[in-house]
This record gives sequence, structure tokens and C-alpha cells, in this order.
Amino acid sequence: MTSKINPAATDTAPAAPRNNNRRRALLILAVLVIVGTIAWLAYYFLYARWHQDTDDAYVQGNVVSIVPQTGGTVISIDADDGMKVEAGQALVHLDANDAQVAYDQAVANLAGTVRQVRGLYSSVDAGQSDLRARQVAVSQARADVARRSGLVASGAVSSEELAHARDVLAAAEAALGSARGNLSRSSALVDATSLSEQPQVQVAASQLRQSYLNLQRSAIVAPVSGYVAKRQVQLGQRVQPGTALMTIVPLEQVWVDANFKETQLGLMRIGQPVEVHADLYGGDVEYTGKVAALGLGTGSAFSLLPAQNASGNWIKIVQRVPVRIELDPKQLAEHPLRLGLSMSVDVSVRDQTGPSLAAARKDVKPVLTTVAYKKQLQDADALITQVIEQNLPASARN
Repeated sequence: MTSKINPAATDTAPAAPRNNNRRRALLILAVLVIVGTIAWLAYYFLYARWHQDTDDAYVQGNVVSIVPQTGGTVISIDADDGMKVEAGQALVHLDANDAQVAYDQAVANLAGTVRQVRGLYSSVDAGQSDLRARQVAVSQARADVARRSGLVASGAVSSEELAHARDVLAAAEAALGSARGNLSRSSALVDATSLSEQPQVQVAASQLRQSYLNLQRSAIVAPVSGYVAKRQVQLGQRVQPGTALMTIVPLEQVWVDANFKETQLGLMRIGQPVEVHADLYGGDVEYTGKVAALGLGTGSAFSLLPAQNASGNWIKIVQRVPVRIELDPKQLAEHPLRLGLSMSVDVSVRDQTGPSLAAARKDVKPVLTTVAYKKQLQDADALITQVIEQNLPASARN
């Protein structure tokens, strides 16, 4: 007997394992898709939606231009590119010969003015003494006239003698009036003032103060501490007030301007924490900072040639707004940055308590200030006091 083989049975037998493998693969794929979707949703709702990041960010900072306040010829340069300088340190010296001559003249002028004003005070004293003497003379003349008037009737005194006494009284009264006028003129120049506050002395003191400042300004000093950059001045160069000589960059005052898309700013607030990485150091160094201010306009709004969207040729482009980020000063000291370096910024927007616009300042303190020039004026005032005291009489100095 011969057995018969069913061809259909031989074709369908391997189909079941293949279908099972396909189902298993599809099931695994579906599970992976579902797990990936859940992971992405969890990442988005728990982290991503509370963070905004950009790599369109750069280091910015104050760039202090060094310019002369008076004209002159450069005779020495005391700082070069890359050097660290301190506030008040001399950077450039100008030829000070002309300023020195003007200063010496101002010192002599103040000394002479003090001595002249001393003469005015002496004139007042002399005028008061002369006035008292004239008053005594008038009193005596009046007494003489009164005595002689009573003796004319008895013949003891002649009419001529009485007339002469009256002439003497008239002359004494005229001299008294002249003395009063002279005293008034002298007093008008010194009334209600001390010698140092007398107008003529004040004018001479102002001239000396100006000449002293011009002499001091022949040495151009650094208004802030920082690093020298872009030195342009050369020896022998004739400079005028306002000529840019070099710049100083205080690296401890740098910040980051991060240009976020307008669609990223909806939840951004002042004071939110920020993580910053510099391309200079890579991922090994992480800066922590905070949002200091949100820009008040897009980059195109403040550009030299702003876009003319009303012209008809309009294409919508997502705009970017600069966000200022302050960095931790300690981290800046450990890992200094340079102006213009590229940065990567990640802002945590979870905290919504901060404002989107800065509040009005309650104090009146300046944002930035320098005391580099304050000592010059103090020294000038001390010099004026010294010159005045040297030209007072010995009794007044003590």
C-alpha cells in the first residue's frame, strides 16, 4: 500500500511560526513606541516644558574707552594690550610744560589776590578809625559853635569868630560824610565774607583749581580696574580731548546676552535660574546665573536699517529677543570669560513668581561709578587752602 502526501498540508505548516514571529515583532515595536511615547511625555511634562534653551548666546561686558580730557603730545605709554591695570593708575602721559606754566601763574595770581584782599580788610579797619576821628571832630566843632553862640551877645566873642567856628563845623561834617562813604565802599567789598570766601579770592581759587586739574590731566588714568584692549595711541601723537586711546575691559563685570525666540519668552521671568556653558571650556565647566532682564525689543527693531514690513514684500520670520543673564562672580573669577565668546544657555521657567519687566528703582545710587578722579579735586582744594594760609599774616596763621 502506498501513502499519499497532501500538498496543502506541507505548505501551511511553516506559516504558523512565521505569523507568530511577525506578531511578536509588531508587539515589541508597539511596546517600544508606547514606552518611548510615555518617556517623551514624561520628559516633556516633567522637564522639557519648564526649560528653554538656546546656543545663540554671547558674552557681553562694559568696554571703557580711555580718552584725554585735555590736548597734548604723548610722551609715554604705561600700559599695553592684555595688561591688568587698577583704577587710578596712569596709562598715558602728555607733555605738561604748558600746563605747568599756567599752573605757576595761577598760584602766583591767588597769592597776589589774597594780599590785595587783606588790604581791603585793612582799609575797612582804617576807615572805621577815620570815621571815629571825624565824629570826634564834629562833636568838638559843634560844642565850639554852641559856646560861642552864647557869648556873642555879651561881646565876649566876635561875630567873626562865631562864623569861623561854624565854618570849622561845616568842614568837619563834610569830612565825616566823606569818611562814611569811603567806609561804605570798602565794606561793600568784604561784608559778610571771610577772606577765603571773598569773591576775588574765589575767582583766583577757581583759576588755580582749573590749572591744577589741567596739569593733573596730562597723566591719563584708568577710571576702572580691568584689562587693556585695543591700544591705538602712539608715542609722539598729538591728541585732542575725546580721542580714543585704548579701552579697558573689567572682566568681572561681564554678562551673557542670550537671544531667545519670541515663542520661548512666554514663561520667562526675571530672577529665574539659568545654567550656562561656554564653548571655551566645554561641558566641564558649568556657570550658574539668573535672568536679569528681558529685552525691550527684537534685534531687528534696534538695527540700523529696521525691516519695513509695511512695504508689501513681507515674509514672517520668528524674531529673537535678547535676555540678559547675570553670572556668579566666584565662578567668573575661577573661569574668566572674554567678550564675544559663544555660550549655551538653559533657563528653568518653572518659577513664575518673578516679573517680566523690572520694577522702578527705589534708591538713587548710580549703577556704575568711579572715584579715580575724585582725588584730583581734593588735592586741588588742599592746595588752594595752603596758598591762602601762606599769604596770611603770621598772627592769622597761628
